[in-house]
Amino acid sequence: MDLSVAVIRERITAVERQVEMWTQDPVDLVVVTKTHPAEVVRAVAEAGACMIGENYAQEVRDKAGAIDDVRSAGVEVQFIGQLQTNKVRMIAGLVDCVASVDRASLIDEIAKRMAGARIHLQVNATGEPSKGGCIPEAVPQLIQRSRDLGLDVEGLMTVGPTSGAQQQTREAFRRVRELAMLHKLRVRNFGMSGDLQLAVEEGSTMVRIGSAILGSRN
Repeated sequence: MDLSVAVIRERITAVERQVEMWTQDPVDLVVVTKTHPAEVVRAVAEAGACMIGENYAQEVRDKAGAIDDVRSAGVEVQFIGQLQTNKVRMIAGLVDCVASVDRASLIDEIAKRMAGARIHLQVNATGEPSKGGCIPEAVPQLIQRSRDLGLDVEGLMTVGPTSGAQQQTREAFRRVRELAMLHKLRVRNFGMSGDLQLAVEEGSTMVRIGSAILGSRN
C-alpha cells in the first residue's frame, strides 16, 4: 500500500473536507498510527497532521525516536489506548496527552509519573463490558480527583458501540457531549473512521481516524 507523504496529505484533506460538510465548528483530527512503523509516523507529520494517536505503551517506547522527532516539529502525540497502571512509566515523557483515563488508580499513577499532564477521561457510554471507560456517574469524582492531583482535565473521550447501530451510537455520543458541557470541558473526543459523520453531527470536537487515512492495520 502506498503511504507516501502525498497520499497521506490527500487523505487528511479528504477527511477534513468531509467534516466541514457536517459542521461549521472546528474539529481536531488525530491520525491514529498504531501498528504502523516509525517511518509512517514521520510521514504523517510531514503530511501536515497536527496530532497523532498511539494505542500501546510498548509501541510508543519502540517508536520513541520518531515520536521525539514529530513532537519536536510541533505535532501533538496522544495516548488513546487502554493503559495499565504499570505501563504509565513507559509513556512518560513521550506523549502530550493521555486520552483514555478511566479510574482513580490510573489518575494517581499519571500524577506521580507525569505531573501536570493533560488528560481526557474515557467514559463507557454504552455499558458494554468489553469497552474501557468509567461509568458516566463516576465522571464528577474522577474530574475532582484529577484536578486535586494537578492534572489538566481537558475533556471526555468515548468509543461508539460495537454494533455500530446508528441510534445507539448517537445516544452514546450525545450523552458524552452533554456530560462534557455540564462540567464545562472543552474537548469532546469521539468518532472514528466508521462513525465519523454521526460523531461530528453529535458535537464531537476531536476525532480519531486511522483506516480512512492509513488503511487497514496489521
